[in-house]
Amino acid sequence: MHLHKRRGLSRARLWGVGVLAASTLALSGCAAASGTSSAANSAPLKIGISLSLTGDFSSSGKAAQRGYQLWAEVANKSGGILGRKVQLDIVDDASSPDQVVTNYTNLITQTKVDIVFGPFSSLLTVPASRVASRYGYSFIEPAGGGPSVFDQKLNNLFFVQPAESTRGGDVFANYILSLPAGQRPKTAAYAKLDDPFSAPIADNIQKRFEAAGIKTVYDQTYPSETADMTPIVAGIAAAKPDVVIGGTQEGDAFAQIKAMIQLKFNPKWLYEANGSNSPGDFPAAVSLANTAGVFGSIDWYADSTISGSAKFISDYIAKFGGDANQIDPTSAEAYSAGMLLQEVAAKTGKVDNATIIKTLHAGTWPTLVGNLSWDATGKPKGEYLLVQWINGKLQTVYPAKTAQASPIAPKPNWAG
Repeated sequence: MHLHKRRGLSRARLWGVGVLAASTLALSGCAAASGTSSAANSAPLKIGISLSLTGDFSSSGKAAQRGYQLWAEVANKSGGILGRKVQLDIVDDASSPDQVVTNYTNLITQTKVDIVFGPFSSLLTVPASRVASRYGYSFIEPAGGGPSVFDQKLNNLFFVQPAESTRGGDVFANYILSLPAGQRPKTAAYAKLDDPFSAPIADNIQKRFEAAGIKTVYDQTYPSETADMTPIVAGIAAAKPDVVIGGTQEGDAFAQIKAMIQLKFNPKWLYEANGSNSPGDFPAAVSLANTAGVFGSIDWYADSTISGSAKFISDYIAKFGGDANQIDPTSAEAYSAGMLLQEVAAKTGKVDNATIIKTLHAGTWPTLVGNLSWDATGKPKGEYLLVQWINGKLQTVYPAKTAQASPIAPKPNWAG
């Protein structure tokens, strides 16, 4: 099943990849930023995008393509942007950092697109955003949230998710630490995939829990090739923690839970960084009855209560088929990139790059993945949603203002 690959190892493990070699960033010359627009301009609004339509990231790249294409179609049905028809120019980067540099350079200097949107993964976003910055282009991007992206300190970049990807577990920590002291867990165990995206999520929770007096009784980092999680889970069970934090991707999250079921170990709270937030893959892997009470975090999913989500789902199914639970969140994130462009145009009556950069750095902007705002480096200032499996479905349980249900604790026993 290709869906929700953004939460799988092939995608997320590369979000945190470090800065690339300088050779991939070699650019020559500098061109004035294009994209000046007003309501009087009737020429098509050309938007250039490099996506991984082949190569390692092709599944998620195609999910982003669907989101961008759907947004453009919907925007054009409502008159375009300031009366200009949106015209997407999407080119394949084959999941290559070198090719993504070539693609954005050509889109800007040869095709002369007005605007560019981002590619998939931090690995490609880092060099791509530098090309855009060199030429004075804004860079709204839905799928590059690793630390290396924001370490560049580029003011033209805007990551279209609620927070940087390694802060995905902060919302679980916020929930636990919001409980009265007497109701909080006293001990915690951490099982972390050796991966630059997964482990930091658990590490951030651990730092906050330890600072709040929640004692660490087990802490294990395991290599990506670990298939049998039974020894690790046996060690966790022997330590008898109140809360278990899995710094996971999809496959190892499923393996952890299967081992817990086998060993009949049922913690009071269980959070998996990834895997548990997949409405299709998770119940298929562990059985629907065994999902009860498991926590995860996410920015968009089929039952999201965010305004506009229902219409997005309806439009998506009409165009691409399938059902709501088969929509990859990457599509919603890419769609949200387009929403931001529309909102800038509606607010300012212009859609040039300088206006986009200046305007997005002020205020808060509604999207399918929440109300977004950014610091000077393009790092979002919000947090992900905390979701929990309740009555056979994912439901938002924290923050309270967006909750569909109250969190369940202790976690129900495994069905076996």
